[in-house]
Amino acid sequence: MKLTLSGIKESAAWEAAGIKLPSYDVAKVAEDTRKAPVWVHFGAGNIFRIFIGGLADRLISQGDLKKGITCVETFDFDVVDKIYRPYDNLVLAVTLKADGSTDKAVLGSLTEAIKAQSGVAEEWNRLKEIFVNPGLQMISFTITEKGYALKNAEGNFFPFIQADIDNGPEKAGSAMAVVCALLWERFKAGKYPLSVVSMDNCSHNGEKLQSSIVTMAEEWEKKGFVSADFVAYLHDEKQVAFPWSMIDKITPRPAESVCEELKKAGVEDMDPVITSKKTYIAPFVNAEGPQYLVIEDKFPNGRPALEKAGVYMTDRDTVNKVERMKVTTCLNPLHTALAVYGCVLGYDLIANEMKDTELNKLVHQIGPVEGMPVVTNPGILSPESFVDEVINVRIPNPFMPDTPQRIATDTSQKVGIRYGETIKSYVAKYGDAKKLTAIPLAIAGWCRYLLAVQDDGEKFELSPDPMAAELTKALEGIEVGRPETYKGQLKGILSNANIFGIDLYEAGIGDKIEGMFLEEIAGTGAVRATLKKYLNS
Repeated sequence: MKLTLSGIKESAAWEAAGIKLPSYDVAKVAEDTRKAPVWVHFGAGNIFRIFIGGLADRLISQGDLKKGITCVETFDFDVVDKIYRPYDNLVLAVTLKADGSTDKAVLGSLTEAIKAQSGVAEEWNRLKEIFVNPGLQMISFTITEKGYALKNAEGNFFPFIQADIDNGPEKAGSAMAVVCALLWERFKAGKYPLSVVSMDNCSHNGEKLQSSIVTMAEEWEKKGFVSADFVAYLHDEKQVAFPWSMIDKITPRPAESVCEELKKAGVEDMDPVITSKKTYIAPFVNAEGPQYLVIEDKFPNGRPALEKAGVYMTDRDTVNKVERMKVTTCLNPLHTALAVYGCVLGYDLIANEMKDTELNKLVHQIGPVEGMPVVTNPGILSPESFVDEVINVRIPNPFMPDTPQRIATDTSQKVGIRYGETIKSYVAKYGDAKKLTAIPLAIAGWCRYLLAVQDDGEKFELSPDPMAAELTKALEGIEVGRPETYKGQLKGILSNANIFGIDLYEAGIGDKIEGMFLEEIAGTGAVRATLKKYLNS
């Protein structure tokens, strides 16, 4: 059984293995899409393949969509060469269920894979050909929040962005320059309308995407590469819209257990690859079942019937409320608490942490107890039902191979929105945040994590974080087991409104967090003892 167009013609073997095949003619859909694409997606990684690709597959199967998605990779071209083209752009989607069973399906909705390489004529000309097509309705993105960044912490353009600005549209390299260059082609061909949709997991994602593309265009206009009319076209949302969205689906790395299951079923060539850019990817994608996509309904050139595949189409304010509900209360703060304490307590699977009495209590306190009094209710989803599913179905799923070490990545960039927003809401509602206990405990746990010493005294490696060096330097001199070595080193971190969005001392909880941290460095087992003390009181 080969995951190719010819391989899936042997349908009896696939059905016997319990793997669902496309009900439509994959080759015809691909051919029709190449002739007149309607949907292009940038960022050809795992969440796109199983979630967005799955939505398109469902719409095609239902007869609600005639075309598939044209996939463009902007960062790691090995993905196209090793995962798309050898498998005729097919994806084997594996849904991991909490009872240990899996749902397996081949998706045929990803119809073409292109590398965003302006220096390769065949790839670049194909992209231009697509973008000058008046029928193109939308382009979407899962390139991570970093993909939109143009400037460093000092406010200067990154060197590779400056090179794109200096070299102009024909030599674009970065994702934002590539997209801006292709929109320039579309503008010149006839000022055709388009919707440009970020589906990345970051706040105000449409605004970030618009800002970056417009900035690139404005810099090119200064250098005479593009016209002022083009910049005006990008500013006019009746012509080029940048809808906001909220996406949610936990999609871990390809699991060895899933790979083995597929091999036993008779599917060939399923081994994951690690690309030259360190992308860990496989011909299959494994993910949880629950998924949410909420999109602002702003599509000046029309759009696929996304609502018929379960997408919530709504207004910008509602998108913002759903995103805020998830990121500040119902999911992300719980994940971060489990991530930092999981590393300190020696866990290597998030699901196993939910069997831990103290950690289970911690997430219940952060979400349903402390978060709910100030939660943003979006109306289209119930915060209580959402957080209940997160705590009782999603995080405890033992077959989701997600690790605290992965989720602990970039925590310094996350604590401001995940905890700071609730803290600010408490200050606004009650005058201070002194009612909070579990959220201060989560922040104390992050500070304790930064010492890179487990509760049993063993050292561990911190996950990547852009502020890691700065934060660990600030904590120099503190030794676990010697609380007297604490000389107020946390004060600079806890008072930093750039990290938390608020000075935690002004919010009334800085001293409380310091006290918790001091208890957690008392010696071996002190982290566990501190959790028990505050969660059982």
